[in-house]
Amino acid sequence: NNKMKTNKSDKYNPSEIETKWQKKWEEEGIYHASNHPAKGKKFYTLIEFPYPSGAGLHVGHVRSWAAMDAFSRRKRMQGFNVLYPMCWDAFGLPAESYAIKMKIHPSVAVQKNISNFKRQIKSLGLSFDWTREIDTTDPKYYKWTQWIFLKFFEKNLAFQADVPVNWCPICKTNLADEEVLPDGKHERCGTPTEKRLQKQWLLKITAYANSLLEDLKLVDYSERIAVQQINWIGKSEGALIKFALVGIEGQPDKKHFVEAFTTRADTLFGATFIVISPELAQKWISIGWKAPEKVKEYIKKSLRLSDVDRNKEDKEKTGEFTGIYAINPVNNEKIPVWVADYVLSGYGTGAIMAVPAHDQRDFEFAKKFKLPIREVIKSLSNWDIKKKAYVGEGEIINSGEWNGWETPKSIGKIIDFLSKKGLGEKKANFHLRDWIFSRQHYWGEPIPIIHCKECGVVPVAEKDLPVELPYLEKYEPSGTGESPLAKVASWVNVNCPKCGGKARRETDTMPNWAGSNWYFLRYLDPHNDSKIADPKLMKYWMPIDLYQGGFEHTTLHLLYSRFVYKFLYDIGVVPSPEPYVKRRSHGIVLGPDGRKMSKSFGNVINPDDIVGKFGADTLRIYEMFMGPFSETIAWSEE
Repeated sequence: NNKMKTNKSDKYNPSEIETKWQKKWEEEGIYHASNHPAKGKKFYTLIEFPYPSGAGLHVGHVRSWAAMDAFSRRKRMQGFNVLYPMCWDAFGLPAESYAIKMKIHPSVAVQKNISNFKRQIKSLGLSFDWTREIDTTDPKYYKWTQWIFLKFFEKNLAFQADVPVNWCPICKTNLADEEVLPDGKHERCGTPTEKRLQKQWLLKITAYANSLLEDLKLVDYSERIAVQQINWIGKSEGALIKFALVGIEGQPDKKHFVEAFTTRADTLFGATFIVISPELAQKWISIGWKAPEKVKEYIKKSLRLSDVDRNKEDKEKTGEFTGIYAINPVNNEKIPVWVADYVLSGYGTGAIMAVPAHDQRDFEFAKKFKLPIREVIKSLSNWDIKKKAYVGEGEIINSGEWNGWETPKSIGKIIDFLSKKGLGEKKANFHLRDWIFSRQHYWGEPIPIIHCKECGVVPVAEKDLPVELPYLEKYEPSGTGESPLAKVASWVNVNCPKCGGKARRETDTMPNWAGSNWYFLRYLDPHNDSKIADPKLMKYWMPIDLYQGGFEHTTLHLLYSRFVYKFLYDIGVVPSPEPYVKRRSHGIVLGPDGRKMSKSFGNVINPDDIVGKFGADTLRIYEMFMGPFSETIAWSEE
């Protein structure tokens, strides 16, 4: 009946044991990856580097990182030379918004938050290689973010254009799309936003649309990730058809044209009116069109609506006749040009040929405004074309020499017909839009461009990089739509690199995503001052063997970084056409109440509390066995 006696000192004390061994492992550098190719076969494990928020870590971060940590440890045991690094995505709107809220400078907030994040991460005992730590706000880092932009500019893939932007009339500032809620309101103040045209920098990601789509065949992405990228790129085959315009005040007839993309060139004889988007109409006004007042009012009203609201199926159709007519190229019929909010600027050219007999939205619009409805595809025998559009296949009718042809098999022949006569051309359209790369905010990478009245747009010389972000005491949005940097005369006013005359720096900054598009390359050679990274190291480590991150980043960061990497491949900087061999996503960890973790809900689980009570090993093991890794699951200590 002797009972085993347990001394108090024999009890497992995670805070003592884990701290001791974490310190020893760090001192011995056992998680440091070797850049020497002779040391085993390489394996590059990548997780999405975090934005160091003021709230610190939550257990959702741990789920992803602990899983990849376990995987990386296994690879090391199998003899692989494993790179598993960590760094900080610290520029952008979240950091600036937090600093404004806390009434401190973003640079102070970021460093304080990084220090806290790093402490928390190290307490988890994860096997990160901290010798490769980088920070996107470090000028030594963003020198190369600016260098990449200059390369885009050099190849005419970075350009300026007037594009619709989100404007908050209360805060008097332009907003990034991610600052606007689905209902069109500003996330910070709740005010309905408006759309207005403003000159912005863009990167021509559309030039890579086909490559981004086709090269998904080269990689191993989870099916839902690949499908979402395919849908977002959104390739559709069709024709671009040119309609001459008549009736523009002060302009000769047929001097100007409007182009419309359509996947249904077979219905061209049924086009009885043209509809342009409010954005395109606003652009026409900006270049001199004297639009009627009621049209101007309609455009202004429409641009206040979000795309979601404008595209609702049950929304009543609205619009205004512009007073302009277009000539249907196949029958020379004069058809009216309308502006209507159901046409979005993001599709095709921002103009459509409306075929109300064979498109339901056009049908509803034509019914409301008493516009002609002409059937050109023979409908089913029991179909009442007066009540609903027929969108199916069939025999072409009321279409001149096309009569009797069958659709859709004749669409290719029709496009050839239009092309030979100079009336249209075969075209692939993409849902993907060029990437707006300007922000009128302070906390971001300066765009390395100088504007000179004599020389125009002049790039900063590579030897003068980085263009450092100046320290501003007052960095809040300017209220004018310009960046706060525009007020800093000592920074803005410079001499033109070409002619030596008076010039001004670009005052827009880069978006949140700029520094995160290539960070995985800098891990390979984080202290190189002469190159983005040593080509030999890129050849050894790239492509990344496994990239694990949030599904919500599939159409933003993941797509953007593929685009940037492909561009770098085309100019001979990187060794492969794709950056990631494999991509997987994890499920979100919800709060104990089943809702997304949020301070406002009071349901955030801080890993510090779990580590302090049970130890880091317990937390990591629990997160690995709480449920299927790819599925969303609620936190529970039951």
